[in-house]
Amino acid sequence: MNLVTFSLVLTGVLLNACAQLLLKAGADTIGTLAFTRANIVPIGIKLATQLPILGGLACYAVSVVVWILALSRVQVSLAYPMLSLGYVVNALAAWYLFGEALSLQRLIGIGIILVGVYILARS
Repeated sequence: MNLVTFSLVLTGVLLNACAQLLLKAGADTIGTLAFTRANIVPIGIKLATQLPILGGLACYAVSVVVWILALSRVQVSLAYPMLSLGYVVNALAAWYLFGEALSLQRLIGIGIILVGVYILARS
């Protein structure tokens, strides 16, 4: 995998992770949602007017374009496992931004993911 291809894959992963974090921030602003037939429209309006949610959706849209560019240059069997880096980014960012726990088990899992991605990237 050359530098341009790796950059595209990494950009796609980071945009996807950013989308998740923005969606979480928007969801936290709204609070717990309970869908019923009567509240579908009000909930839809709440979701559609949250800037973090709109930003998250925009990140997803851009990440799809970037991902297609990456897939045009690399095998999906190599690119797709790289998406696991998104878990690493999200776990660390969620700890920093939202105060989510980073237990020893999660840290070990993150280490295993990083080793796996390193091995894949070198193949």
